[in-house]
Amino acid sequence: MKADAGFLTTHILDTANGVPAAGVEIALYRLSGEGREEIVTTRTNADGRTDSPLLGKGEMPAGEYELVFMIGDYFAARSTPGAKQFLDAVPIRFVIADAGSHYHVPLLASPFSFSTYRGS
Repeated sequence: MKADAGFLTTHILDTANGVPAAGVEIALYRLSGEGREEIVTTRTNADGRTDSPLLGKGEMPAGEYELVFMIGDYFAARSTPGAKQFLDAVPIRFVIADAGSHYHVPLLASPFSFSTYRGS
């Protein structure tokens, strides 16, 4: 493993309430053609982050990936009206082109909308 090897992280912000989204289940998949292989399933901590990178240094080959955020369960547990009826599992597909870089893929979510970006 190279000391400068890349890794993958994420976090979730509940933009409706202005807080980190704690306890959200996240699954990471590696995509290959029509197939997908589950790499890890985890939950966010009190800060809306995972306790460790989704892919650690030296464990992140270039390729296509998908993160699935179970944000519907999060908002339904908070009794947000209509949350489960609109957003449920939010998939984000992305490409890791440089396995030596840090990729950060956050989710900003409300019960009725979401956005993402490549963070740092």
